[in-house]
Amino acid sequence: MHAIANLQQAEAWNGWEGAHWAEHPEPYNAMISEFNAPLFAAASIAAQGRVLDVGCGAGETTRLAAHQAHDGNVAGIDLSAPMLERARRDAAAEGLINITFEQGDAQVHPFPERGFDVVISRGGVMFFADHVAAFTNLRRALVPTGRLAFIGPQPGGPDSAYARATAALTPFLREASPAARGMHSLLEPARIQQVLDAAGFSDIDVAPLSAPMVFGANAHDAVDFIFAMSPTRYNLRDVDQATITRIRADVTDTLTEFETSDGVSIPGSVWLVTASR
Repeated sequence: MHAIANLQQAEAWNGWEGAHWAEHPEPYNAMISEFNAPLFAAASIAAQGRVLDVGCGAGETTRLAAHQAHDGNVAGIDLSAPMLERARRDAAAEGLINITFEQGDAQVHPFPERGFDVVISRGGVMFFADHVAAFTNLRRALVPTGRLAFIGPQPGGPDSAYARATAALTPFLREASPAARGMHSLLEPARIQQVLDAAGFSDIDVAPLSAPMVFGANAHDAVDFIFAMSPTRYNLRDVDQATITRIRADVTDTLTEFETSDGVSIPGSVWLVTASR
């Protein structure tokens, strides 16, 4: 692995949080799967395209890109060794031969200059130590006609559907878990515009995007997932079991409101960001 700029995030994603994602990618992928189609429509990947997936995690978006660029090649980069191990295993299971994964920090990684037609990310660009430096490095890796497309979270509010669904848990979520630190770094469109402009990108567009987010097959399944998430586990680590049992019951009751034939579906919103080199 090459140099790492964000040592805190590297440590976190190679610890218990990264291991949990690697062992259980399915519920995380299901939660945000409805955002895949708009992201890939914005990326407009050609059959012979060369694609870089930043913060690829366990590799679902990298594999989707490899299917679209079936005569090209796709590279995924992430800090997390456990998640990349899972990504390689799943790509091999699908028989994908146009895909590679590398452990590294995209902020400082020595990508081939003008080596990619498209850079994509499904929430992986929030965690950089220096966003301008990172996007400058990604821009250098794009061909002159290259495109950037990524999604990132919108600010959550107390009146959001997810906040209402998990209201009993909210008072206990006092701090970000180690891997979640940095998640709020690109919440505002003005901040995104500022960073990408400083990095040299043009034609910058930040558009709101809403879609249902599925958290489980039913309320009990969704509670298991939410309470297994690292921010929840981290903040409840010193809470007594009786209190945790009570919170779980309260959240389960609230989640029944969101049960549908497709599972526990809660409206979610992200930013869809596109730019040109």
